[in-house]
Amino acid sequence: MGQTGTQGRRGTLETYRHVIGLTGPLLPVMSFLARLPTATIQFGSVLLVARTSGSLAAAGLTGGALAVGQVACGPLVGRLADRHGQRTVVLAFSLANALAIAGLVAAALAGLPTPALAVLGASAGATVPQIGPMARARLVALARGAGVRETTVGAALSFESTLDEISFVLGPALVGLAAVTAHPGYAVGGAAVLVASCGSGFALHRTAAVTRPGLAPTPPTRRTSPAPAPIPRSVHALRAALALQGAMFGACQAGITALTQRLAQPDQAGLVYAAMGVMSAVAGLSMAALPVRVGLTTRWRSATAAAAVLSVPLLWTDGLPALYATVTVLGIAYAPHLITVFGLTERVVPPARLSEAMAFATSALVGGQALALALTGRLAESYGPRAAFAAASLAGALACAIALTARPASYTGRADTPS
Repeated sequence: MGQTGTQGRRGTLETYRHVIGLTGPLLPVMSFLARLPTATIQFGSVLLVARTSGSLAAAGLTGGALAVGQVACGPLVGRLADRHGQRTVVLAFSLANALAIAGLVAAALAGLPTPALAVLGASAGATVPQIGPMARARLVALARGAGVRETTVGAALSFESTLDEISFVLGPALVGLAAVTAHPGYAVGGAAVLVASCGSGFALHRTAAVTRPGLAPTPPTRRTSPAPAPIPRSVHALRAALALQGAMFGACQAGITALTQRLAQPDQAGLVYAAMGVMSAVAGLSMAALPVRVGLTTRWRSATAAAAVLSVPLLWTDGLPALYATVTVLGIAYAPHLITVFGLTERVVPPARLSEAMAFATSALVGGQALALALTGRLAESYGPRAAFAAASLAGALACAIALTARPASYTGRADTPS
């Protein structure tokens, strides 16, 4: 048993080495640093405006406008990248995003009125260069072009989802640290510098050439045509599942914030999020070790069922140790679900529209989270943290229902191909 486990770990490490070998070690570093600002500015904009204006309403409006801008324009950025290649599009949006973020910081420090801050927040969200979706699309294209096994493609998606998880844990933590030690403007301003430098580096990296229209490698089983093929309707169930996962996460955030405030330990909320994110990242990396006979639809259904079941104990959680334990265990289900749904998306959509599909999927996740956070935040204020946790469980149950009722045959006949 011990020898089998050791061989499994070695096999997993070898798979991830192969993934890194597709890009070289520099690209993952640049893509991680370039996507960190996305995780920073959402929380950072709220703290920044709250600090400079003294108004939580203005802060919430600015943060909400930023989320709306990102959700609305994310698929457009992906579509432009599919049509014109990532290099030009990501470079332009990285620089535009840096200017928008810098403008928001300057406006907040100057004390501009709320409408102006909201417009600048929306601009900062609309110009997000979508590094996470672009990195997924690029890595999949490289893997398909190299003719690697499906296990390596799955590991590539696991790797990218893990980078996302780490960034969304580290980003808010850096903002919180800056707010406590100095001023949240430093963290938000730093995000502008990062997206300008590392976003540009990601755009100009040699691997961007694989995303040029007509040059992206595709597997032999897929046919290409001069005009991009339409995205099949079966992808809508995947997007709905991601929106519900985002809603589940947003509701959990509201519940965690409300409970830590009730326990007179509000500073613990960020650490609870971090514990959940770390466990999720570990689970995501472990996905590459799953037996190859476990297909993607089976993984999808298992992950959603686990999320629905593991969220139920939150309804009876009323102390900090129990909150840490419950939320940490719940994190086991998050990354596996993300990885699996992105894997299914890659199999459903035409290769020529992969960046758009990945950006749309990310927008669904972000939109579900932002909407749920806004709605369940009010629920938690009126009825306590249990109401927010109940909404999270409901979202998990609905996501599970979608996974159980979706037809595997609709996923191009490759959905159950192990990855």
